[in-house]
Amino acid sequence: MNTLDKNINEKYKNVAVFGMGYVGLPLSLSFAFRGCNVIGVDVVEGLVNDINSGITHHTEGFEGKTIQEVLGEQLKEKSFHAITDGETAVTKCNNIIVTVGIPVRNGKHDLGDLVECVTHIGKKLKKGDLVIIRSTVIPGTTNEKLLPILERESGMKAGEDFYLAYSSERIAEGKAFDEFAYMPTVVGGINEESANRARILLSIVCKTDVIIASSIEVVEASKVFENVQRDVNLAMVQEFARFAEGLDLDIHEIVRVANTHKRVNLLNPGPGVGGYCIPNAYYYLEPKAEEIGVSLDILKLAREKNSKLPEIMVNLFERELVKTGRKLQGARVGVLGIAMKDYSNDDRLSPPIDIIGILEKRGAVVFAYDPAVPTEYDFKVSKIEDALEDKDGIIILSKQKEFDDINVSYLLEKVHKGTVLMDIRSMFTKFKSELLDAGILYKSV
Repeated sequence: MNTLDKNINEKYKNVAVFGMGYVGLPLSLSFAFRGCNVIGVDVVEGLVNDINSGITHHTEGFEGKTIQEVLGEQLKEKSFHAITDGETAVTKCNNIIVTVGIPVRNGKHDLGDLVECVTHIGKKLKKGDLVIIRSTVIPGTTNEKLLPILERESGMKAGEDFYLAYSSERIAEGKAFDEFAYMPTVVGGINEESANRARILLSIVCKTDVIIASSIEVVEASKVFENVQRDVNLAMVQEFARFAEGLDLDIHEIVRVANTHKRVNLLNPGPGVGGYCIPNAYYYLEPKAEEIGVSLDILKLAREKNSKLPEIMVNLFERELVKTGRKLQGARVGVLGIAMKDYSNDDRLSPPIDIIGILEKRGAVVFAYDPAVPTEYDFKVSKIEDALEDKDGIIILSKQKEFDDINVSYLLEKVHKGTVLMDIRSMFTKFKSELLDAGILYKSV
């Protein structure tokens, strides 16, 4: 690749990235192809073995190359490799970046993985090392939870013997390489030297502004606020969608028209709010809000409403099916797309998966096709035809590149007359008249 920077200060050349997921792997490769020596760390041995064999299912790309091609190049150049031994990585590197996530289970966050990771880092931390936390956390976590662990395990003083900073991860899956490079990066440090060192390191990848905030807590909070505002906006547009349906209007057209206003930016409704970031964001604020006695009623309500969207989608589909004289019980239902969002292979906290679970619980037989998601499910089929042919109903839940090539002739060949086709992603609205003329019961929601 043509982004190699041969002028990187030796102090910032050796980088360890903890967590080889949707953030950590593209971040590692971003440092590697710009001239750093990068060690990726993950506790999942199978994942590490796959990465070192050039295998990843991520759907990222940069400068015309897929992430698979980028990974292969950096492995060949020996500028990147992955290991499971985090302590060895810290021994060999003086810049450590943590991208380990904080899962939310039953509305409660779990710091266990992050705490364990930071504990291992602290054991081998060296004088002069820089640690940057890039995990999304409860505001206050870095200073209140992680700093004491690093000082205890290392026997050193943060800000004097080693440096500690927090930088929010702001990427969208599918755009990671570009957004690491061209989305402004925000950083806060426990002192000025920590923030400045973090700025220099992150500037290797970020080719636009690296903004230093007044404190780590400001950056931690801003990251969670960024995610929560999308949760609230999505809850709002879902209410708009139900209102539009009541008037028999196309919500997607309404959104397009409204967004011609220069100060309006409505989001498009979908089958739910998924992925690791947005559904969890409220639960990163809630503990601190309770601690300081602040009410987050609007944010809580938005989260509750969004959590019910999969059931609402199934109810809408069932209503259309009943209009044809059929029941959901025993219905053969095809599904296109099970990723948590369009053009992704990520099925973590995926609304399509939740929708399929509700369909099956109510007695439907589901045939779901998604060429990007590698996870095996009993309801998955290996060919798109198996999700379209001889079905009582079909639901479009997320887009993939393969679906973009579907034309109306193909649909008319594979989908029989009388099939309910509920298009939650508005993929086939351009074919609406042809589909309806052929007796296919098309509905965009």
